[in-house]
Amino acid sequence: MKSTRRALVAAAFAFAAAGSAWAQASITMASTTSTEQSGLFGHLLPEFAKATGITVKVVAVGTGQAIDMARRGDADVLFVHDRAAEEKFVAEGFAPRRYPVMYNDFVLVGPVADPAKVKGSDIVGALKKVSAANAPFISRGDKSGTHAAELRYWTQAGLANAKGGGYKECGCGMGPALNIGASSGAYVLADRGTWLSFRNRGDLQVLVEGDRRLFNQYGVMIVSPRKHPHVKAAEAQKFVDWVTSPAGQQAIAAYRIEGQQLFFPNAGTPN
Repeated sequence: MKSTRRALVAAAFAFAAAGSAWAQASITMASTTSTEQSGLFGHLLPEFAKATGITVKVVAVGTGQAIDMARRGDADVLFVHDRAAEEKFVAEGFAPRRYPVMYNDFVLVGPVADPAKVKGSDIVGALKKVSAANAPFISRGDKSGTHAAELRYWTQAGLANAKGGGYKECGCGMGPALNIGASSGAYVLADRGTWLSFRNRGDLQVLVEGDRRLFNQYGVMIVSPRKHPHVKAAEAQKFVDWVTSPAGQQAIAAYRIEGQQLFFPNAGTPN
């Protein structure tokens, strides 16, 4: 009888210890500010924790900074939106592969009066008008995925070095850039997710949207344990597997603000 009790007590302690270890498993994710500031992770990560017992600590910075953080081995998983930079990260051996996970789009917002007359669906044409009018334009200037896209559009407009007298870089995240735009009546390139969740709009509104060049895809990558042996690759793989699974994709699609969907599932063949 005593031996049976001892066995039961030992089993209970073992079960509790195993459960505690399971509950305390965690990973660090380097990600862009748009996924955090839009509220997506506040919706998504509790669902992941519920499914796996793994918690995720998010460090939300510009995509360029997030990639640098992962390159140093200061994160287990990377979730960003600059495909060219992501593919370079993989080619350099810092991640085994890149998994497409979701998408939305960029929009150009500006004052209702639209002094540069940019309204429409041509982002390159709109930037030409902003430059010609020397209209105020707030750039994030932080090497984020949004900043990389913005610079790409200026280059496509032939204005990489002639953005107009109103162009200013804030070196800040998407939310602060929109705050500056709202207070100064400036144009701002924003990801739609952050824009939809942004409350301090002033008289800003979406002026340019629908251009296929404004497509904004997000990718997720496990930081290579070959480069950084301390990386929690197994737990990071569980996150990638979940977020690209039907359950994770459905959770992304379910996230809405005032009935509007912010991100669209896009899991596909890893590259």
